[in-house]
This record gives sequence, C-alpha cells and structure tokens, in this order.
Amino acid sequence: MHYTYKTTGTCSSMIDFDIEEGKLHNIVFTNGCNGNLKSIGSLLEGASPEFAIERLDGIRCGSNYTSCGDQLARAIKQAING
Repeated sequence: MHYTYKTTGTCSSMIDFDIEEGKLHNIVFTNGCNGNLKSIGSLLEGASPEFAIERLDGIRCGSNYTSCGDQLARAIKQAING
C-alpha cells in the first residue's frame, strides 16, 4: 500500500513510501537534503517498519524538535496504526 505523509518542522515537505508484505519500499522525500534523504531511503529499502521506527524515532536535527528521519518514523507509525 502507498502512503503519503506531510512533514512538519523539517526542510522536507512530504514523504512517500510503500509498505508491501510487511517491508518498506520506494521511500522518497520531497525537498530537504537530497543526498542524505536518498541515503535514508536506500538504507531502509526492504526493512521492516518496526526496524525503521526503532532506528529513527526521536532523532532531532540541530535545535529542531524533529528531523526528517523522525518524521519518517512518525509517518510509518501512522501508516501501520491507521
């Protein structure tokens, strides 16, 4: 299933991703630090949603209360919890 999440508090403005057969696929951030965000998507390709949440939840960017990784964790939580 495909999901789109509008981010808050980060340079990226949106995250698109798929969850198929319990695995993450096609993670794409709109805006933000292009290379770093492509790296996150590449590293998590085929990972379980729970693994991604465990690794990314609560990460902050500088003095911000959140980060692009944290926003992805929130998006995945929303996707799997409805």
